[in-house]
Amino acid sequence: MNEARDNFLRRFVEWVRKGYPTGVPRQDYVALLGLLRRKLTEDEVLRIADDLVAHAVGGGDAISREDIEAMIRGAIVQAASDDDVARVSAHLAAGGWPLADPPAIDG
Repeated sequence: MNEARDNFLRRFVEWVRKGYPTGVPRQDYVALLGLLRRKLTEDEVLRIADDLVAHAVGGGDAISREDIEAMIRGAIVQAASDDDVARVSAHLAAGGWPLADPPAIDG
């Protein structure tokens, strides 16, 4: 992975944390992962998911890496409604999410 792409992934996690200062709620992960899959590789999505899980606020509705992997494998990721995508996009925009595409993957 090139440095620009790696930096983009780090910044993405920062944007998510700013947009969701108390943690990403379970109902938003489906749309969030769906948005990510439009621009990132599955490995990159898992890397971001690991970081988000590691910094998640505890609670009964906490999400695990296994939950995220199941969402990625399942059709549920692609079934995010327009309202879900709009809600998650608003959270990302609040955290400073840029409108531009991420840097290209080397290779």
